[in-house]
Amino acid sequence: MIKPPSDSTDTWSVTAWRSRAKSVLTQRFSEPAAQLVAATGLTPNKVTIAGGFLSLGAGYLASRGHLTGAGVLVVASGALDLVDGTLARLTGKKTKFGAVLDSTIDRIGEAAVLFGLLALYSGLGNTSKVLLVFAAMVGSVLTSYIKARAEGVGLECNVGILTRGERVVIMALGLLFGQVPAALWTLALLSYVTAGQRLLQVKRAAGEEQ
Repeated sequence: MIKPPSDSTDTWSVTAWRSRAKSVLTQRFSEPAAQLVAATGLTPNKVTIAGGFLSLGAGYLASRGHLTGAGVLVVASGALDLVDGTLARLTGKKTKFGAVLDSTIDRIGEAAVLFGLLALYSGLGNTSKVLLVFAAMVGSVLTSYIKARAEGVGLECNVGILTRGERVVIMALGLLFGQVPAALWTLALLSYVTAGQRLLQVKRAAGEEQ
C-alpha cells in the first residue's frame, strides 16, 4: 500500500502522492531491473531506444486495430522508460545527451500510439474519434512544451495533475481494457488542465503580474 509522505506539509497533494509512488516503483522495480540489465552490458541509451521501438510497435498495432497488443507494448515501453534512468544512475552514465534522448523518445512514443489510433479511426471514417485523438495529441505536446520551455528559461515546472507517467498508465489501461475513447477523453481534458497549472506555476515562479 502506498502511504502519503509524513514529512510533507502538502501530504495529500498530487505531487506528494506521485513522489511516493515513484519512490516505491524505484525500490521495488526499477532498481532490481536496472541491476539485471547492467549485468548484460546494455547502456541506458540503448534501453531508451529499445523502449522507443516498442512504442512504434504499439502505434502500428493500434493502427491495425490490435488494441490489446498495443496496450501490452505500451506497458513494456513504459517499464523500460522507468529502467533507463535508474540504470544511468547506478552505472554512473548519466549524461545531458541521454536526458535529451530520453525526452525525445518519450515524445515520439506518445505520438506513435496516438497516430496509430488516428490512422485506425480515420480508416473507419469515425470523424469524432479522429478529432478526439487530435485533441489528446495537442494536449500531450502542450504540457511537455510548457515544461521544456520553462526549464529553458531557468524555471522549474514539475507541477500538474497529468504528467507523462499518468498519461502512459491511462493510455495503457484504455488499450488493454477496450476503453480507448474514455482514455482519450481523460487525456485530452486533464492535459489542458495540466497546461493551465503549469502556466500558473511559471507565472508565480517568475514573479510576474501579467
